[in-house]
Parts: sequence; structure tokens; C-alpha cells
Amino acid sequence: MVVMALLAVFVRSRAGSKPITVSSIVMPPIGMSTGFLMFALPFFRIPLAWAGSAFLAGLLLFSYPLIRSSRLERRSGGIYVKRSKSFALVLLILLALRLGLHEYIERFVSIPQTGALFFILAFGMIVPWRAAMLRQYIRLQARSEPKDTRN
Repeated sequence: MVVMALLAVFVRSRAGSKPITVSSIVMPPIGMSTGFLMFALPFFRIPLAWAGSAFLAGLLLFSYPLIRSSRLERRSGGIYVKRSKSFALVLLILLALRLGLHEYIERFVSIPQTGALFFILAFGMIVPWRAAMLRQYIRLQARSEPKDTRN
């Protein structure tokens, strides 16, 4: 888990070296959504209230630091992810929180159900983060588009 977190920090730190596109913003949540297939198996199923709580925790608590530490900027004719010194720290703190919560929750529910809860929490975290990035991207794109003065 720690290796994956360090890999994520490394990949995100290199993201600022090439222009970002709409597909690079929206594809991670779309790709991640295939994980909902786990709920086809009975031992991953959890009560709807648990799923809603996990999604809301990701949405309201975990996505906010990611949104605040991710900024886009226009450079060299493209839109790039602006490197943030706090982003790596935010990712590591979120990882530590998730690991601590995982250990605690695993005492009360099965391991597959714990995995399902944390998948939903992560999905609730990534969707608003990427939606905020998409809004920033569209706003930057609109500002740089030449206006048609012909009428």
C-alpha cells in the first residue's frame, strides 16, 4: 500500500510536465467505476446506508484537500497541472487516514466488505476532485479561446 502511494505521488508529480486533456481528467473515475462490478458477488455487498456514508465521507472530507491542492494553469499554449508542494503531503496524509480507518473498520466487518467500503470512499473522493479539475480546465480553455468579432 505504501509503495502504491509513493508511486501515485511520483506519477502526480510528473503530471505537470505534459499538457492535460479532458480525457486525462475524466478517464480515472470512468476506469475506476468498473470496480462496482465487485458488488455482483454477495460477499462484497454492504448495506446502502454504509455505502452512502462512505461515499459522503469521500465527497465531503477526503476530496476537499485534493481539490484545494490541485490547480491548473495555462503555459506554452497548453493547460498543465500546476505543481503543488502540498499535494504529496496531502496524498500521504489521506493514505495514513485511510489506513487507520481501514484497520479500525476491519474489526467490525469482513475484509471484502471493508474493501467495498473503501472503494466507495475512494470513488466519492475522486469524482468531485476530477469534476473540479474539469471545471478549471473548461474555464481556462474558455478564457484562451479567441473571440469571434465578426457579426
